[in-house]
Amino acid sequence: MSAVLCSHCFINQGLKLDAERIGNNDYSVCPNCGERIGKKLNIELIGELAHRFFVWGTLHKCEYGAAPIVQFNEQQQTSIDILPGLEKDIELIEKSLGVGFFYYGPRMWMVGDVGPLQELQEESTRQAVIRRIMDEYPTVYLDESQVFYRIRKKPRDVTEISEYDTPPREFLGKGRFDSEDIPVMYCSQDLEVCLHECRVAAEDELFVATMSPLASLKILDLSHLLKEEHVTEFESLDMAVYMLFLAGIHSYDITRDIARLARFAGYDGIIYSSYFSMLRTGTMPFETAYGISYRRLPPMQEYEQAKQIPNLALFGRPLAEKKVKLRCINKLILSYVNYGFHFGPVGV
Repeated sequence: MSAVLCSHCFINQGLKLDAERIGNNDYSVCPNCGERIGKKLNIELIGELAHRFFVWGTLHKCEYGAAPIVQFNEQQQTSIDILPGLEKDIELIEKSLGVGFFYYGPRMWMVGDVGPLQELQEESTRQAVIRRIMDEYPTVYLDESQVFYRIRKKPRDVTEISEYDTPPREFLGKGRFDSEDIPVMYCSQDLEVCLHECRVAAEDELFVATMSPLASLKILDLSHLLKEEHVTEFESLDMAVYMLFLAGIHSYDITRDIARLARFAGYDGIIYSSYFSMLRTGTMPFETAYGISYRRLPPMQEYEQAKQIPNLALFGRPLAEKKVKLRCINKLILSYVNYGFHFGPVGV
């Protein structure tokens, strides 16, 4: 498809930089501004730019779930408030795509109106939903061939195996699953996610332990996408659990109760989606087609599953209890950090 606009056409610096990032290197004359130096955008790329900037760029996070403030389509005229300096840019996109931008009224499931999730928030109904979770989510077994990692910041004795086990009692009760009565060792098979989870800084002295099971470990896999039938997002257990692990500290009472009941049921731990999954994969949460979650659409379910980066929470003190062996300890040096980002409007 031939170029319609180029990055040089835009006034807003965020739009210009996003256009430079996704545009094509093509030194032909731009049919709009007449410049050669801008990255060229065909109709498809202009649509991608509009979605990145105005839809993803206005994503509003709620306690559970999230939804964009702005959407666009070919049926509506632009009705959003536009700050000075963005009017000409939005007119270019409108004319190129034949669309209008409007305030999006999300389906309420996108902002947490999901039955099982609401029941998890109520102590009187929480245990029944947790029992459903343990019944409907798969059990997996980790054997001696599996490898996972645990990072420590400046341990007192870097060669002491116990430094890489579950933290002492006085440090419990601060994480997603652990409490004073349920010690938990957090690990991941994805080393970059380990770094995100530990909130490492340039000045940190870091060490990584490579571990594997000594015997088969029974694990409840909550990172799995449930392929539910005959339910909408409003009744979806899959959506409830997905939202739960993208939520912050206010959700920890729920996840700690899941850990407590899973341990009582004989599980050695839980696989769960990292809070940083979207940063790791560079993807947008809660994507929809005509208001239907991608997680409900069979052609999109493999894509949605790939967006989830699994972490591992092991109950007890697995090294001391001889459930896990420490294969090796290495010093870890941060040599390069690269941030992916894009922009959105303000004042809409």
